[in-house]
Amino acid sequence: MPLTAAARPLTSVPRGARHRSRLVEPASPEADVLRFVADARTPVFVTVRQDGRRRYSYWRPLDSVTGRGGCYAALPTAVCDALHAAGRITLGEPIADPDRTTYRVGVVRTPPTPVAELPRQVRGRREQAMFRAA
Repeated sequence: MPLTAAARPLTSVPRGARHRSRLVEPASPEADVLRFVADARTPVFVTVRQDGRRRYSYWRPLDSVTGRGGCYAALPTAVCDALHAAGRITLGEPIADPDRTTYRVGVVRTPPTPVAELPRQVRGRREQAMFRAA
C-alpha cells in the first residue's frame, strides 16, 4: 500500500515552536589538553626520545557506536610544552627504556584561595552563606 502523505522526519521542529541555535565558542587547545589530562579515566603520557623529541599521547578507547578508537592519539606537542612551561601540567616518575623515557602527565591542582585573600564583596557573600547554613 503506497504512502499517501509524506512523513515528517523526527528531527524536524514542530510548527509554531521557536528554535534558537546556540552559538558555542570552540574550546581553546589548552582547555582541550587540560580536559584530557584532568580526566583520571584517560591516562596521558609523554615519551621523550634520546634525540629530544617529545610526544604527548593517550589511549582512545573503542567507541562501539562509531567503531572508531582503540588506538593511541597524540596531543599537540607545542600546547603541552607551553602548559608544562607555565606550570599547569606536571610529569610523574620516569620509566626508562634503552631509547626513550616515558612520564605520566598530571594536572597541577591549585589550592583554594583562603577567605582572607578574597575580595571584600565575595568574602561577604561567602560569610553570609556560612552564617545561614549554621
